[in-house]
Amino acid sequence: MIPIKTESAWRGTSDCKSCGIRDMVLFSDLNEQDFSLIHAPIDDMTYRAGQSLYLEGGIATGILTLRSGLLKLVRVTPDGRQRIVRILRPGDVAGLEALATSRYDSEAIALTEVSVCRIPSDVIHRLSQNSPRLHWRLLQKWQQALKEADDWLAAINFGTARQRVANFVLKMRHATDPGVTTLFSREDMGAMMDLKLETVSREISALVRQGAIEPLDKQGRLYRIVDERLLQPAATS
Repeated sequence: MIPIKTESAWRGTSDCKSCGIRDMVLFSDLNEQDFSLIHAPIDDMTYRAGQSLYLEGGIATGILTLRSGLLKLVRVTPDGRQRIVRILRPGDVAGLEALATSRYDSEAIALTEVSVCRIPSDVIHRLSQNSPRLHWRLLQKWQQALKEADDWLAAINFGTARQRVANFVLKMRHATDPGVTTLFSREDMGAMMDLKLETVSREISALVRQGAIEPLDKQGRLYRIVDERLLQPAATS
């Protein structure tokens, strides 16, 4: 099993069949026969913002499906810098590489308080071998992860600082309310976009002054998109 961090909270064994977001997560297509193949417990865990769920290079014996909150996947560059390679949202799967290798490719860190279901690798392998529904779902999750990584790279790692920040604002819109976007600490955002903290702060302030976005909290995390046109490529070039 994946080592349980002492700071995490074990909330019990997940009831996958009655999961409130089952239509979003890995087991969405499973039937009663599939669930009968699950013999190992699937743990329901919570982590506070800033806590690490697993480490880059750590032994991988399971995967995690994100039920709520936001996760960042972090890698350390050869020169010792941290780069955020992707953000995970509810319904995403963390640690898919555990199914093919024995190590995690990145460190997973909670950006907000998160709740996850921790699924042992042997459960996934058993289901994948016996359930075409889960096998297909796994392929979908792999494809989604690859597309997200490509989109992430294309959207926020190329172009001017203004274009990167504007694209990030659009990319972090809420699924249920596209008019609201969640930003993070300027240091985290700089690590995501390969920009200096001061540059990120300057560009966000400029977008606020121009009327593209407006803050919804004092921490500078939540913003309302006021004029999406000012965030589009033609306006930020």
